[in-house]
Amino acid sequence: MTSTAIAARLPRWLSRRVLHFEAAIDDAVSAFAARVPEGARVLDGGAGESRHAAYFTRQRYCAVDLAVGDRTWNYSRLNALADLTHLPFRPASFDAAIHIVTLEHVREPATVLREIARTLAPGAPLLAIVPHEWEVHQAPHDYFRFTCHGMRYLLECAGLTDIEIRPVGGYFRLLARRMLNGLQFFSGGPRWIGFIPAAVLLVPPALIIPSLDFLDRDRNFTLGYICSAKKTLS
Repeated sequence: MTSTAIAARLPRWLSRRVLHFEAAIDDAVSAFAARVPEGARVLDGGAGESRHAAYFTRQRYCAVDLAVGDRTWNYSRLNALADLTHLPFRPASFDAAIHIVTLEHVREPATVLREIARTLAPGAPLLAIVPHEWEVHQAPHDYFRFTCHGMRYLLECAGLTDIEIRPVGGYFRLLARRMLNGLQFFSGGPRWIGFIPAAVLLVPPALIIPSLDFLDRDRNFTLGYICSAKKTLS
């Protein structure tokens, strides 16, 4: 069992503190959905199990994925099975789009962002969330990590404007997450014997350390970035 799965079983308030990146993603998608008008056409590029569909019940939500990321996932809720570098939609088909922790899983991130931008109507918003300091996951389909400067460049090259990039936590949030990641080395088989001692050693400081995150004002050590942009009007 991974540390993420373990943390997900905690009370909600504690889980949100431990899984700060996941909580920030949910908050960002929820806020984005609240700003998208009712009836608007929304593309979820790289939707996976379409877990964000619940935020877009007022809109016309379209989940698209190639369905190769995780063999254990249920991709039955997808609206279209497609490569994100060749989306089966006409230009300006959507009024908004989200692309959530998927860009690291595509081999041509610049092409994917340009393709998503192509399907957006002029002035339509995009929410993209990417990891910066993160473990390898969904192997072998895990190719990149992104800096804020790299994301700005990719979004600009895709023809997007009004770009805003916000880091998700700083050094102490990152340190706390890495400490909790250590619990996964004590799960499975006889290693469970060491789980409780490891939890006693790692969990208390991991819950306290995020309180120091205000000290990292530069946020050069961060879990990832929440990026917003708009399709150019011209």
